[in-house]
Amino acid sequence: MTADVDELVPYGGVRADAAWADEVRRLAADRDAVLLAHNYQLPEIQEVADHTGDSLALSRIAAASDASTIVFCGVHFMAETAKILAPEKTVLIPDARAGCSLADSITAEQLREWKAQHPGAVVVSYVNTTAEVKAETDICCTSSNAVDVVASVPAGREVLFCPDQFLGAHVKRETGRENLHIWAGECHVHAGINGPELAERAAADPDADLFIHPECGCATSALYLAGEGAVPEDKVKILSTGDMLTAARDTRAESVLVATEVGMLHQLRKAAPEIDFRAVNDRASCRYMKMITPAALLRSLTGGVDEVDVDPDTAARARDSVRRMVEIGTPGGGE
Repeated sequence: MTADVDELVPYGGVRADAAWADEVRRLAADRDAVLLAHNYQLPEIQEVADHTGDSLALSRIAAASDASTIVFCGVHFMAETAKILAPEKTVLIPDARAGCSLADSITAEQLREWKAQHPGAVVVSYVNTTAEVKAETDICCTSSNAVDVVASVPAGREVLFCPDQFLGAHVKRETGRENLHIWAGECHVHAGINGPELAERAAADPDADLFIHPECGCATSALYLAGEGAVPEDKVKILSTGDMLTAARDTRAESVLVATEVGMLHQLRKAAPEIDFRAVNDRASCRYMKMITPAALLRSLTGGVDEVDVDPDTAARARDSVRRMVEIGTPGGGE
């Protein structure tokens, strides 16, 4: 069970208590800053933030905010996306070392080489990518609208989908598209949530709903279990983090097994406290997300570090691919 925000939890000598929260909010007000926290952040960080959500939703909030400074409690590509959409604002990330194994699984140079092998193909990149990769992309997508984005591409055009192989496999299943080429990247946390442990947990709680993020290595296994009748088909829900919150409010199940990064449990339990939400893999914790500690947040607000910049030309090209994503349907939940 995740800790409540009012418990005293030490991080680098800083305790996330009420006095800490008050100081964070005071410093944010002094800096004219809006505090954004991703769903995978520590509960203490989620609770002190002005807004909590997925990366795209938070970036859109950042772009629309009147605040002159954005403090993005997430990983680096998320802060970059906020800077791309709000270039006139100062964007801070409390720890610049907070990277992303999925975003790092493809570089702009690798994408350019892949494009050269498939001239005329449309590049669809997950929002979990660097600004340089977005700049080489035709259309970005989120996990909730990836199917719609790919379906919007004329049937005769090849599609290069990157970087997540599991999300790509989900899109290929849903669209039936044979000319969809998938990059072999992955999120190390989601890839580590495997089919056997999902099957074991589901067998132990046959009445539970299964909330499965499409980045997970167990997504195919979940569909196989449903196809074999081991789990009722209506219990298996392949969902983005944003869509998980909607499903949590709508489900009639008394328990839900959740296959995604464990930080998501905090928001799910807040959304539907009467339901027993449990992780399929309780070790599925992203060390990069957890670099944003109470101490790091205080440091960022006090000293104005670490600031995120994106080359203006790169940002302009990347902005086009993100805007095209927004134009295709309603993004809904992000990653």
